[in-house]
Amino acid sequence: MLMGEYKYTIDEKGRLNLPTRFREQMGSSLVVTRWLDQCLVLFSQQRWESICQQITAQGMVKTRDMQRFLFAMATEVMPDRQGRILISGPLRQHAGLDKDVTIIGVGTHAELWNSQAWQDKQSAFGSQELEAALEELSL
Repeated sequence: MLMGEYKYTIDEKGRLNLPTRFREQMGSSLVVTRWLDQCLVLFSQQRWESICQQITAQGMVKTRDMQRFLFAMATEVMPDRQGRILISGPLRQHAGLDKDVTIIGVGTHAELWNSQAWQDKQSAFGSQELEAALEELSL
């Protein structure tokens, strides 16, 4: 299970370090694509294939917009010897990744956020919303 919050700097070539724990759990073949809330999402190859099967099983008419959103910018990436992955220019632009990046573990996947956007997102999600969400899940 991927969890935790990690702060990194993306270099001018778009290379970004991944937490060692994430690399160990996700393997060496990964997929990065755009995600909700102006961030990027990182899946293991195995999880990505499962998601693709689930989406395409729903039928083209029902899921075509979702397929376009996820698949159009999806890129296979492999960490280099220093544990970095290369994020393409269009993906960096989508998420506003220009320098400071926060990587968060979200169970089965990781999200890559512009650090300021992540702080803003956390501030906007107040304790009342959290309480309501936990109550709805009976936690």
